[in-house]
Amino acid sequence: MAGPRFPYQNLQEFLAALERAGELQRVSAPVDPTLEVSEIVTRTVRAGGPALLFERPIRGQMPIAINIFGSHKRMAMALGVKHVDEIGARIGELIKPELPVGFSGMLDGLGKVMQLKSLPPRKVRSAPCQEVVLKGADVDLDLLPGLVTWPDDGGIFHNYGLTHTRHPETGKRNLGLYRLQQHSRNTLGMHWQIHKDSTAHHAVAERRGERLPVAIAIGCDPVVSYAASAPLPGDIDEYLFAGFLRGDRVELVDCLTVPLQVPAEAQVVLEGYVEPGERAPEGPFGDHTGFYTPVEPFPVLHVECMTMRREPVYHSIITSKPPQEDGPIGYATERIFLPLIKMLVPDIVDMHMPEPGVFHNCLIVSIRKRYPKHAQKVMNAIWGAHLLSLTKLIVIVDDDCDPQDLHEVAFRAFGNVDYAHDLLLTQGPVDHLDHASYQQFWGGKAGVDATRKLPTEGYSRGWPAEAVMSPDVVSKVDKRWKEYGFK
Repeated sequence: MAGPRFPYQNLQEFLAALERAGELQRVSAPVDPTLEVSEIVTRTVRAGGPALLFERPIRGQMPIAINIFGSHKRMAMALGVKHVDEIGARIGELIKPELPVGFSGMLDGLGKVMQLKSLPPRKVRSAPCQEVVLKGADVDLDLLPGLVTWPDDGGIFHNYGLTHTRHPETGKRNLGLYRLQQHSRNTLGMHWQIHKDSTAHHAVAERRGERLPVAIAIGCDPVVSYAASAPLPGDIDEYLFAGFLRGDRVELVDCLTVPLQVPAEAQVVLEGYVEPGERAPEGPFGDHTGFYTPVEPFPVLHVECMTMRREPVYHSIITSKPPQEDGPIGYATERIFLPLIKMLVPDIVDMHMPEPGVFHNCLIVSIRKRYPKHAQKVMNAIWGAHLLSLTKLIVIVDDDCDPQDLHEVAFRAFGNVDYAHDLLLTQGPVDHLDHASYQQFWGGKAGVDATRKLPTEGYSRGWPAEAVMSPDVVSKVDKRWKEYGFK
């Protein structure tokens, strides 16, 4: 007997749920996808406002859904939970008893989760995403209300297209989320950053002198859309992960012109090939760093087939200096993957990637300190751990400090540190988009040991006790608070 279906099989069902919950606002007035949408969304995000459905964009032929993940509540709704911590707790329970640590331990742990809750995608013969089919000269990307987000952007960008490729030799599938610059009615710039799996697939295809088939799905159900952004190890299929999150199998359909499969419930699908050796200028683009990324040569996708639903909804996202919609997405990733990161670095008690750090710039970690230079050991372990290797600043605090409490973290980082002894400087890989490094792809990193210092670390003065009020006095004042004349 089939189990219960996940609450939302497609984007329309999720939008309807958001509207019922008072989390969606329809905008019926005409709105320009060039800059105007971006300004409206940015104001809405910073006011803590709802998801938006622009029903009448003046460019393109479908409404725009945006800011659907833009709060912790909507992010939890998207994943079918009350709080994203529930998913991390599920993973933590499933990987007990403890498995070997390190990267292989993380792979084993995630593999065990997938095996215990195996919900592989299910292939279907027909799909809503193929109700309308445009091929060859009929392909027209101007049907999509792609966004010009910032004044100096290089053109129209499609910011939430889920890109599908396969490794030309192993056949391993990858689902990734990359920005797509529209060059013409049927070509797109593929912003495949150096550390991404699709870049590796393309490199193999080029070495073999072969085209790389590509399929892009726009407007998938919220779990699949999230899974495309998740920092999964290359050996883990994103659709298996999405099935685990949904508790329900994802339905995939064969593309019509390329040997790939895409979500049957997607709104729009673009099919085509990347030719070996072909590059075109891509950018500039105002990215989540808050700065424009420069023009660089990137591969070009030639779209040969475009399929869609009869009444599609276009899904996109705005990127810029935080806060923006990707903040709650990053927070969900932090909480979901915490149990697996603990397998990589078992010293970690808790961690937090503060939103102003735009993912790779800062990581705060609490540890239960046990020996001299324990904090520095954890820093080096993090810099060797999968995509955490791109972290630029690591702040280590004791386990009685909540990494989410940025005021307390700052208090300790500002006051508990002798920078002649407690600052670790090194060099290593940085994110492709990092603008601060003096050369691209690698740069300086810092680790700040904000823990209490031990005599065995050379601190011979005796670490002082923190001045904290007696619990009895706190209780007494609590009881008499109104008596003192306070409300």
